[in-house]
Amino acid sequence: MAQKLNQIVASLLLISTLLSAATQAIARHDDDEDYVNALNPNRLNRRLKKQKLTHFHFYWHDIYSGSNPSAMQVVASPANTSTTGFGFVSMIDNPMTVGPDIGSKLIGRSQGFYGSADQRELAVLVTMNLVFLEGRYNGSTVALMGRNRIAAGIRETAVVGGTGVFRFATGYATARTERFNQTSGDAVAEYNLYVLHY
Repeated sequence: MAQKLNQIVASLLLISTLLSAATQAIARHDDDEDYVNALNPNRLNRRLKKQKLTHFHFYWHDIYSGSNPSAMQVVASPANTSTTGFGFVSMIDNPMTVGPDIGSKLIGRSQGFYGSADQRELAVLVTMNLVFLEGRYNGSTVALMGRNRIAAGIRETAVVGGTGVFRFATGYATARTERFNQTSGDAVAEYNLYVLHY
């Protein structure tokens, strides 16, 4: 009886060892690709354990007028009867300043594009990188993307990533129109940016 029990235990140990080895092999090569590696975030960087929430308040200047505009329409709306300008696309390299006046301290530039993406109301798809130029954030970026419904008092876009200090960034930004010139198309928007980062 003892000998039979020893054989059963030995068999169970062998099966358990084989299953464990097979499971580890499958886990290591679950994509069957030699360019993919699973990483342990705790070993990637000790800073990943210290997530921070940072708030930025700044003004965004969308300037179409003058000799050095920061915004430029690159695609016109193909439907000249559209009340929303559906289909237009503008590229931007807009200044980000501490105050609403363009002469206030420059903290960064908003680089990207936006375009009219709604046939019924004035709403644009926004894709832009906030490139910071000041202090410890100099050279770091936050990527924003989302729908910006112009007529809304407060609009919200998502933080979809970042670089430098903002690697692994998530969060959101709110925008409120400070001023808009219907003749030139120039606008100033107040931004509040909330970024979770490591």
